[in-house]
Order: sequence, then structure tokens, then C-alpha cells
Amino acid sequence: MRATSSKLGRKVRALRRREGITQAALAEKLGISASYLNLIEHDRRPLSAPLLIKLAQLYDLDLKSFAGGEDARLLEDLLEVFGDPIFEDHPVPSREVRELVATAPEVARGVGHLYHAFQTARSSAQSLAERVADGQDLSGVDRVRISSELVSDFLQRNRNYFPELEEEADRLWRDADLKVEDLYLGLANYLEREHDVRVSIDKVGRLRGALRRFGPDRRELTLSIVLRRGSRNFQLAHQIGLLNCSEILDRLSDDPLLTTEDARALSRVALANYFAAAVLMPYEPFLAATREERYDLDLLGHHFRASFEQVCHRLTTLRRKRMEGVPFHMVRLDIAGNISKKFSAAGIHFPRFSGLCPLWNVHASFQRPGMIRVQISRLPDGTAFFSVARTVRKHRGGYHAPSVLHAIGLGCDLESAKQLVYTDGIDLTNIKGVPVGITCRMCDRVDCQARAFPSLQRPLKIDENVRGLSFYTPVLDDE
Repeated sequence: MRATSSKLGRKVRALRRREGITQAALAEKLGISASYLNLIEHDRRPLSAPLLIKLAQLYDLDLKSFAGGEDARLLEDLLEVFGDPIFEDHPVPSREVRELVATAPEVARGVGHLYHAFQTARSSAQSLAERVADGQDLSGVDRVRISSELVSDFLQRNRNYFPELEEEADRLWRDADLKVEDLYLGLANYLEREHDVRVSIDKVGRLRGALRRFGPDRRELTLSIVLRRGSRNFQLAHQIGLLNCSEILDRLSDDPLLTTEDARALSRVALANYFAAAVLMPYEPFLAATREERYDLDLLGHHFRASFEQVCHRLTTLRRKRMEGVPFHMVRLDIAGNISKKFSAAGIHFPRFSGLCPLWNVHASFQRPGMIRVQISRLPDGTAFFSVARTVRKHRGGYHAPSVLHAIGLGCDLESAKQLVYTDGIDLTNIKGVPVGITCRMCDRVDCQARAFPSLQRPLKIDENVRGLSFYTPVLDDE
């Protein structure tokens, strides 16, 4: 077998240190000398394919972790960091950022964490100043934003797939003898039989705004009357996940990426939601249905009595070996452009610190709420993808309750898109696609009339006598 590409030595070194073993011990397991392993770890000898396979067998590695995906995400993060306006007077060339990621990845991650802290401090300071100006209470300036980002990183690193929770969801179907046509009753009976928890439905006012309230002492789970059938099933399954899988949730949340108590608590909620989705949409039946219905989101929602967003999110979790679904990316944002949920199995790196390019169809979906919009898009590097987008409305019920509108974007590569019903009648081979970017500052397309900020890749040239498509768009010189 040919040797794999170089620059994998530091990953071998990181793996060895994570496992807490010496070079000599690992070399013995691999059947090579310690001196040769030392050369591999310093990228002075290539890591051969047989040695890589042996490492995977010894430590149950996903070989994709050696394919550079994490480094690519780290590079995109740092490019976005150094794209902050605070570096305008001291720009950092992208080649130096690439070199930092390649030669000192831990230092690069440290810079990313430092910028996270800076962003949080800056946001807190701004919030604090606004509260002082308004004479508001100053308590409660917290770190929720950074905690949510840590959980997003945690889900992304695990490819949004947790086989233990899938197994527990399958076990629940067997143990509770659940039936599709009466899932609510089956879940409620299971809670009472196995956990002595009684389920009731109550009015909005009595629940004081909560959709689900569990009283451990009273052994009572109360759901809001405004929840529809599918949402009631989801909340029941979520509560069962907290009770049945508590040790698993704790163990999974005890991850080095989750560095705060808030992040670990938020992780437990996210993982319990994962379990609930796996209960509503069991892996094998759901995968079979996606293929039969050709990923028709509305039909899948009707079949499993799940919401549009729940179906989209579940589609991103179909990563079981030899039973994988289409590798989707998903993003959820509000009408102001704030990203509140993101995941990518398709290689697209969503912005961490700024807004998403306004040319993505997920923004345009707000113009026609409730209708699906399709789009073929092409990034500056030539990568093309197909996406669908639609708004979802969240409403607690009642005349005075505000209605919140979000947009969901779901996409994949063009080859995989052939499996989707939404590409019927579309020639995926002869369409250039809408030229999009990720963020304005990282996009080098200077001829974009949607540009809101100058590109870091091109110097800003101002001519007060000439106006282009936008303030930042250059024009040809007058002949």
C-alpha cells in the first residue's frame, strides 16, 4: 500500500498523548521502533496506510478524523477571527494563518478560544452599557452564547451522531411495545409503569409559560395544552431520555470541548432532544421512508407526526456505518439573520462570529412564509450545493402570545441532491448556480451588489467620483 500524505504526525502524537502512553509503548503495539515513530510524529517519515489502519483498529478511530476536516474547520474559524475589523490596521495574511494551523494547531485553537472570550466580553460590555443607560437591573449578564457555541462544536465533532442514544431509542420501542398509531399513550404508560411518573395536560397560565414541567418530588409531568400531538410525543420522549439515559448524557457531556457548567447542562438538553427525535423517527424506519419518499420533508413529517424542523434535524443524524443517509448541512436563523442552529456534514463551514451571506435562499424564504424555496449555489472556491429553505412559525397560543418566525435551510452536494424530490425537472449539470459566500469579509467576490462589508482579500479603494454596484464594488477605469 502507498503511504498516506504527510503532516499526519502531529495527529498521531495528539492521539498518543490523549491515550496517555509513551512512544515506546505505541511503537511496540504498531510493530515499529520508537525512533521510527518519533520520525513519523515529527512528519519526517510518512504514515503508511497499514499503520493508519492499525491505529484505527487499536483505538477505534474514525479514519475521517485523519482526513483534515477538523483542520479545515479550524482554519475557517481563524480566518473569520482575523477578519474582525479590529485587525484592519494590522492585517494578518491568510498564508500565515494557514501556517499557524498546520504547524501549531493547539496554539491556533487557543487563539480561537481567546477570541471567543473576547467576543463574549464585548457582548457583555455592550449589554451592560445598554442596561446602565436604560437604568435596568445589571444581574444576569451571562455566557449563554459561548456555551451554545461550545455545544455546536461538540455536536459537529461527533458528526451529530450518537449511536448509544440510537440504541436506547430502539430499546424503548421494544420495552414499551410502542405503536405508531398511538405513540402518546404508549409513552405516557411507560413513564407511569417504569418511573411512576403521571402525565397530565394543563392550561398555559397554570404552567406559567412552560411547555413542559416535571416535578421530581411529585412524580408528575405536565404538558402545555398548546402543544400539538407530535410536540407532545417529543416532550414525553425527551423526559424519558432524561430519566432512562441520565448516565449516558452525563458521560457524553463530560467532554473536553464543554468547558463550562452551562455548556454541559445545555449539552444534556441537546442530547435528550436527540434521543426524543430518535424515538419519534426510529433510525431504520426513518431511513427507509426517506428513500421511499425521496426526502420529501412534508410527507416525512406526516408519516412520523413530526414538525418540519424536527424532520430536517433528524436528517442530519443519519450517519450509521453502511446505513448512511444524504450528508446534509442545516442552518436555522431568525429574521434578523441570527444563526441559532447549525450543522454541516457536507463540508460547508457556517460563520461562528458573524452573519451568513444574504444571497442564501434561507434568507429569501422570509419573503414567502411557509413555502419551500430551492436553490443551487456556488461558493467562491467552486463548491456547488443544492438547498431547500422554508420558514417555521413558533407560537405558544393565545392572542397576546408573540409569534416567532425562523427559517430552516437544508442542503447537500449536487451528486447527493439527485436523490431529492425537489430536484425533479432540474438539470444539475448545466446550472452555474447563485454565487454565494459564507460571510462578506471572507468572500473575495468584489462584484457582488449584496456586499455589506469590504473583503479582506482585496484592498479597499475609494473614489468619491465613481459609484459601483455597492460602495465596496470596484469599477473599471474610465478610458
